[in-house]
Amino acid sequence: MKKKLLTVDHLFVTLDGNKILQDISFSVKENEVLIILGPNGAGKTVLLRTILGLVPHTGTVEWNTKEISYLPPQEGINKAYLLPLTVKEFLSFKKIPPYQIDKIMETVGLAKILQDTQIKKLSTGQFQRMLIAWAISNNPKVLVLDEPTTGIDIGGEETIYSLLHKLWKDKNITMILVTHHIHVVWEHATEVLCINKKKLCYGKPETILTKENVEKIYGLGAKIYEHRHTT
Repeated sequence: MKKKLLTVDHLFVTLDGNKILQDISFSVKENEVLIILGPNGAGKTVLLRTILGLVPHTGTVEWNTKEISYLPPQEGINKAYLLPLTVKEFLSFKKIPPYQIDKIMETVGLAKILQDTQIKKLSTGQFQRMLIAWAISNNPKVLVLDEPTTGIDIGGEETIYSLLHKLWKDKNITMILVTHHIHVVWEHATEVLCINKKKLCYGKPETILTKENVEKIYGLGAKIYEHRHTT
């Protein structure tokens, strides 16, 4: 039986007098990919920050592991203000031994030649791969990602999600991932939590992503596109 790594029970978050999240409960087990789905402004990022202990709340958030890595949304990082570090120097801050940097860059699909490139000169997709390398360098049990393809074009978005899918399979990582793109759920989720301030639906994608539930999340006229990886 898979170990339960996270239990959230009757979670409420109120910020500046505004009710952001109301009565949300769910759990995450080993090797699951839980995608938190909802429209902009639904409280998805607040939920992630809350389960990471960064936001005051009522209710229960209980982790059964301390081996957690968090990848924030790239839109919150202004590369123009980053220190003039190379990729190798940046990864070295995580105490990754030099002999392992080649390997971890290969794992996330970054060419070895980029080691001496300043991180502010990387493309958006390359920069995100570097951040993923940073996040997985200490072999976490849980990887928490907030909109991991923000600012990346459609082709680059697919390669990032394919990379995450491969990491999930190869490294047995449990993932909690926020997105508002419903097609990502069909391709990558084992479980899905739909929210819009409160829990709208929760369970296996093939069970709970009905036309009625999708319209409840996104409004009338929303469409379901089902496509899953075969490996």
